[in-house]
Formats: sequence, C-alpha cells, structure tokens
Amino acid sequence: MVKLFSDENFPGPTGELIRLAGYDVVRAQDAGLRATPDKRILEFATQDERAVLTENRKDFIKLHSRVKDHAGIIVCSADKPEIVAQKIVEAIKDKADLNSELIRINRSPPPRRKKSV
Repeated sequence: MVKLFSDENFPGPTGELIRLAGYDVVRAQDAGLRATPDKRILEFATQDERAVLTENRKDFIKLHSRVKDHAGIIVCSADKPEIVAQKIVEAIKDKADLNSELIRINRSPPPRRKKSV
C-alpha cells in the first residue's frame, strides 16, 4: 500500500479523510518540516518511501521533471476535501508504490445548470 507525506500546502481535512480510508499519511508539520523548500520535502518523503501530497502543482510538476528518482508525487487542485480524498484513493488503491510517478488530481467541473425555458 502506498504511504503518503502531505506538505504544508495540503489541506489537513483531506489528509484526514485519506487516513480514515486506511492510508498511512504523515504531515510535514508533524515531521517538523514547516517552511521547508519543496526539494527537501521531496527528498525527505523519498527517504521515507512516501509519495508527496500537495496543492503546490506548479513547483512539484517542475521538480518531477528534474528529479527522476522519487517515491511519487500527487498534485491536486483545490476542491472539497471529500472529493479530492476520494479521487486520490481511487488513483492509488491498486498500487504498491508510486516510484517516480506523477499523479494529477484535477478539480471537478461545476455542475451544469439547467436551461430555463
């Protein structure tokens, strides 16, 4: 089962829902890594064999292109915690690890409005 590391940009409620789904999630805050550079976050997570969870899409997508050997990166768009958590769990449920993989979790499109007649 994939182990996860949420950076300080990742919403706590979403991480908690993923934890309740049975995943091992460590927060940067709990690891004493507040205000830590993204590259160091990725290094720390990789050393602990954890994929990084973040909403810092731009920077971590760049890091993924530069650092080929990591334990995985999951970049997410801001959305309701239950929606993001469900999408993450669905994306990783059948994986043993995310070695060097980048997963993008995109925001759900807004509901379509019915046309009035």
